[in-house]
Amino acid sequence: MKLLTYRTNDSESRLGFIHNNRVVDMEDFGGIHNFPLPNDMLELIDMGFEVIAEINEMIGNTREIDFEMISFPMNAITILAPIEKPRKNIIGIGLNYTEHVAESARTLDTSNELPQQPVIFSKPPTTVTATNTEILHNPKLTQQLDWEVELAVIIGKEGKYVPKENAMDYVFGYTVINDISARDCRRSGQWIVSKGQDTFAPMGPVLVTKDEIEDPHNLNLSLKLNGVEKQSSNTKFMLFNINDLINDLSTVFTLEPGDIIATGTPAGVGAGRNPQEWMWNGDVVEATVEGIGTIVNTIKEI
Repeated sequence: MKLLTYRTNDSESRLGFIHNNRVVDMEDFGGIHNFPLPNDMLELIDMGFEVIAEINEMIGNTREIDFEMISFPMNAITILAPIEKPRKNIIGIGLNYTEHVAESARTLDTSNELPQQPVIFSKPPTTVTATNTEILHNPKLTQQLDWEVELAVIIGKEGKYVPKENAMDYVFGYTVINDISARDCRRSGQWIVSKGQDTFAPMGPVLVTKDEIEDPHNLNLSLKLNGVEKQSSNTKFMLFNINDLINDLSTVFTLEPGDIIATGTPAGVGAGRNPQEWMWNGDVVEATVEGIGTIVNTIKEI
């Protein structure tokens, strides 16, 4: 199921899902089946992954005329970030693709040795923005605005000390994230100033439930800047896969429903190029993950 947070011209943010190229309002859909459903993504995740099977069953028992009464054409809505206001910081994973480790070692103050355990950082909730919005660039803070396409994992239930073999039981779904990074804002090895500025986590366009992704460790991901491809790889090249990450992170802290894990970026970032490339006012960046979609954002100098 492709879930999304959206609004119409006369509504606040709502929760919906895509059916036959239309956006079906989740709360209204529950209403016609006398099955209470929320209008917020986090509230749906809190209900547990089992609710997705129930919704899918109801979809199969719904007439198309009923769908039309509670849905909108895609061009009649504005897509918002799937989780507009995360309850906690986004969990970021650095240096999780071999070639990205190598390019970072050439140009940034990182080791050329492969990490022996996941490199963890975080991005505040205020970094989140949607597709078709602006990424804010403050040139007083950075002259090195960079891109990073990533697969993001959405946690579906609480977990502590999760065994690797059970890790996928804790996944609710997936989305696309562009881990925007200000390369000249790192302080004493700390990344939060580099990674944590407002709008530095565009995500979306949808949240795809895990049952729709046959193998999250075999998804193509790519990024274009002004129409030119800069990154192209596959999630099979992760150093630490999703099972590894959930196992490791849940050893450090409790994972909770709605937590977002950005699983790292492959090679091709601007900092790793010769000469280096950065994003500037008016540039358009497109991040794509197979099976999920593309997020498109424009750089806006402030």
